Amino acid sequence: MSAAAPTALIADDEPLLREALRRRLAEAWPELQIVAEARNGREAIEQVEALHPDICFLDVHMPGISGVDAARRIGRQAHLVFVTAYEQYALQAFEHGVLDYLVKPVTPTRLAETVQRLQARLDSAQPAVHSEALLQQLASQLARAAGVVAAPAVEPLRWVRASMGGSVRLIPVQAISYLRADTKYTLVGWQDDDGRPAEAVIRLALKELLAQLDPSQFVQVHRAAAVNLASVLRVTRGENETAEIALKGRPERLPVSRSYLHLFKEM
Repeated sequence: MSAAAPTALIADDEPLLREALRRRLAEAWPELQIVAEARNGREAIEQVEALHPDICFLDVHMPGISGVDAARRIGRQAHLVFVTAYEQYALQAFEHGVLDYLVKPVTPTRLAETVQRLQARLDSAQPAVHSEALLQQLASQLARAAGVVAAPAVEPLRWVRASMGGSVRLIPVQAISYLRADTKYTLVGWQDDDGRPAEAVIRLALKELLAQLDPSQFVQVHRAAAVNLASVLRVTRGENETAEIALKGRPERLPVSRSYLHLFKEM
């Protein structure tokens, strides 16, 4: 690696997330120069070949060529860091000890750990790690995940992992009342151990999370909302073929759009 200031590329299809990571990196590693940004895997590959950055921060899910496929093309040309909202991919990469990762939303503590490892590799002139077998495995996982939306998981989730402040909470699925989409994440309304209303954030898009839940228990009622049928208190019909759901033990009201009203035609 060059003795000059280290360089990096950030690849993510979300401009705001690219900017957020750039700001975090500026705080954690002021010497690092971000020489390029890419909106997809194809652009990332082109920028790497043109600029030869030392490090590539690659979003796992990007349109066209995914971050994993881009990583396979980039190979040993740069140190790779996956940035993902889907922790199952990150955990597998980490367990193998070959690839580094950041889970969205990126926290200063986790980023600092990644920066330390990258700095150590650059200082010791370690070659970039490239595991074709692992990248192929991750690519296969992405392909399966893309198809799981049409076919629910064989064994639905029994609990979900949620961020609550600076900690992580394991929430039993049966305690969840509703789900609301929040960009690439999902806001979860649930009842805590004392039966009190609580909220938390799941690092998974609503569509991806629903694909892993029991469809006989959780149903989508709006493009940005889903409900646990066991938590429905009543459904009140409104104008223009819409409705509103009142929940047991919670003050929130969930909208039911026209496309999903048929689910409650007998209620």
